[in-house]
Amino acid sequence: MTDAIDLDRFDSRRSTVYGNRGMVATSQPLAAEAGLSILRDGGNAFDAAVATAAALNVVEPTATGLGGDVFALYRTADGEVGALRSCGPAPADATIEAVRAELEATDDETLERYYPESRGYAVDGGESGDDLGMPFLGPHAVTVPGTARGWEATVEELGRCSLSDVLEPAIRYATEGYPVSPVIAHHWTNAEELFTNDHAREAYLFDGESPDPGQTVTLPELGDSLRRIAEHGADEVYEGSIADAIVEEVRSAGGLMTRDDLAAFEPEFVEPVSTTYNGAEVYELPPNNQGLIALEALNVAEEIGAGERAYDSPERVHAFAEATKLAFVDGHRHIADPDYETIPPLASKSYARERARAIGDRPISNPAVGVPNAAAEDADTVLLTVGDEDGNLVSYINSRFAGFGSGLVAGDTGIALQNRGASFSLDPDHPNGLEPGKRPFHTLVPAVARLDDDDWLAFGVMGGYMQPQGHVQVLSNLVDYGMSPQAALDAPRWRYRESGSLGVEERLPNLSALARRGHDVSVLPPVMFGGAQLVRRRDGTLAGATEPRKDGVAIGY
Repeated sequence: MTDAIDLDRFDSRRSTVYGNRGMVATSQPLAAEAGLSILRDGGNAFDAAVATAAALNVVEPTATGLGGDVFALYRTADGEVGALRSCGPAPADATIEAVRAELEATDDETLERYYPESRGYAVDGGESGDDLGMPFLGPHAVTVPGTARGWEATVEELGRCSLSDVLEPAIRYATEGYPVSPVIAHHWTNAEELFTNDHAREAYLFDGESPDPGQTVTLPELGDSLRRIAEHGADEVYEGSIADAIVEEVRSAGGLMTRDDLAAFEPEFVEPVSTTYNGAEVYELPPNNQGLIALEALNVAEEIGAGERAYDSPERVHAFAEATKLAFVDGHRHIADPDYETIPPLASKSYARERARAIGDRPISNPAVGVPNAAAEDADTVLLTVGDEDGNLVSYINSRFAGFGSGLVAGDTGIALQNRGASFSLDPDHPNGLEPGKRPFHTLVPAVARLDDDDWLAFGVMGGYMQPQGHVQVLSNLVDYGMSPQAALDAPRWRYRESGSLGVEERLPNLSALARRGHDVSVLPPVMFGGAQLVRRRDGTLAGATEPRKDGVAIGY
């Protein structure tokens, strides 16, 4: 049945959703309902964010899970703007030499699984680990998961509810069952080839097959893990029985993770980075995340007056795309774990003025400087945004990088482990070169913006390298062109590609004019243009909007 789904056509009409008590926007309706139920029961936006994220682990397991990381950008009711970074590092034993040695000892058939050609990798015979980059799949792509302790820190530091309370909806979906929605069913088919061992296939396949749209499924192993976390806290994942299962899974496949790596992990509350764009103040996550790319692109776009062009004109798309190109070059050259690398002031206005001089009437030629893992360009995950009546707003991201992650599921826990370590390089001179305890380059960037004194926005656009350029487009739609929240998400998008081409949606106007200007234009399906969610609070009223290219919903009361 999944083959018959036409994911390229979304003909339904949506409106901006309004409420004054609470609002949740995310990519799956059952998860949004889980968050709203917490708000109705007296929880605040942060409690609802964790409840929604946990529910997404169950109802959208194709894009998120306990085996991944979690990030937040938020504005509290008392006006504080803050950020949570809960992403785990490489194992303490994960040196370039150690990983190369393990790869050299790996058989060719397994190497071919770790370097899937469908993701832009190729294995040249597999004889030498020196000839290979960082694997996209497998045990060496697994970094310490940050999700469980990130959830716990969110509710303990910012919420009103207990972790047990907010996990209850997810546990109920996992154990009692839920019907799978269409876009998620489409992506679930990837598990049929990704999962090769019995316990992984038993956890996520049904008689060896992925579910059809509308099919009711249960995930009892994942539900049991969530229940254990609810009863014993996040330490169950880092120091308890789940930790044992994670270590056993990774090490039995040849990986280097230990119990000490898990036990040592702690989430961080960090200062956001920010800039202004045409009167709006925009906040992003600092490195090791790619938030600086969005800020630099906005600064360059403001410098060249990109948002002053007519909306339907090719000049507008050209100006914004060229600003984005330059920001990607700089971001991919410099953004890494700040504990290991020095990062220039990419978000400064003076830096943008210098970079803007490179932009002319024709596209900049061959500007790309790629990060180690080209597959990151089209990775996907989940984003949710929540607002409450007190004035708390949060943009929350929970991800394991690419779909079901590394291909490893930790024993009988139902926890699929992330492959975020694929963003490391085995080149010791690369800014994102693998080192023990180092955090990988992260594409994930939740965002908050202040449009006016009492006009705040929590938003984000999922999808690998689509994320920062999606931020630029959504924000410009709101600030420069006065669109409503839902219209800002519905509008046709473009995306700069690492190949140098300009990917566009078919309904973007003046495609031929962009090609005549010199752009290598390629029309891509709507699912390639991200997963945006948005909650806005203006003068006490909440407005919500959701991505029309996903299964999601914005729901308020």
